[in-house]
Amino acid sequence: MEYLKKCPFCNPSEEEIVLKNDLCYARYDKYPVNKGHLLIIPFRHFENYFDATREEKVAFIELIDKAKDFLDKKFHPDGYNIGINIGKSAGQTIMHLHIHLIPRYKGDMENPEGGVRGVIPEKQKY
Repeated sequence: MEYLKKCPFCNPSEEEIVLKNDLCYARYDKYPVNKGHLLIIPFRHFENYFDATREEKVAFIELIDKAKDFLDKKFHPDGYNIGINIGKSAGQTIMHLHIHLIPRYKGDMENPEGGVRGVIPEKQKY
């Protein structure tokens, strides 16, 4: 259980929590891609989205929707990207599942066409 003490997403402080439900919470990303970038994180420690229970998956969706409403009111973004990195090969650096909710703004990049395909930049344009 030593890894739980070291995990930056286990045992969040009340100040870190922006929104929550019974199974997960939202907090701002410490290294945001854009203004308002939130992480949706389960309270239970596990690495992989595919290891989430059905109840946790429902809780994620409910909190993503609630977070979107919150961000719409606070930051007025023009769009969103939702992403999950699963495994080191996909870029996961913290081995506690977290879902990125990234507000997007007109002009935040020259040509956003291809959206999440940009995780492999040479594949973004098609």
